[in-house]
Amino acid sequence: MSETRTEALTVVVEREFAHPPEKMWRALTQPHLIEEWLMKNDFRPEVGHRFNLTGEWGGVLDCEVLEVEPNRSLSYTWNFEHEDAAYNLRSVVVFTMTPTGTGTHLRMEQSGFLPTQKQAFGGAKVGWREFFGKLEQVLARADM
Repeated sequence: MSETRTEALTVVVEREFAHPPEKMWRALTQPHLIEEWLMKNDFRPEVGHRFNLTGEWGGVLDCEVLEVEPNRSLSYTWNFEHEDAAYNLRSVVVFTMTPTGTGTHLRMEQSGFLPTQKQAFGGAKVGWREFFGKLEQVLARADM
């Protein structure tokens, strides 16, 4: 008897930001700031909190906070249901912040893509780089 094993794919994006972890944490956890760089949301940094991320394309992601370590790490589920089951996505996003001499190293890992989900995987690779660019713009503001 043979067993078929499918390895999930993971997107990792890392960047150094010239801002302290506390400022980074605000951008990752305050709903009005999250909306500026990621998507509209009803996020609260509380383990077990269920929330939605609403994309500009009209899609809604069903999420749940899994881990909250202020100024260090944050993780949540990132689930998308589509009428075509091939586009359904069940994944986990983990943000890890490491202080550096000049700011914060941010690592984002989104895991759970199936090998058959090439479009979603490719979209995430491009999308997270764009999100990080917008995050840099939010962080650069003195008023946040």
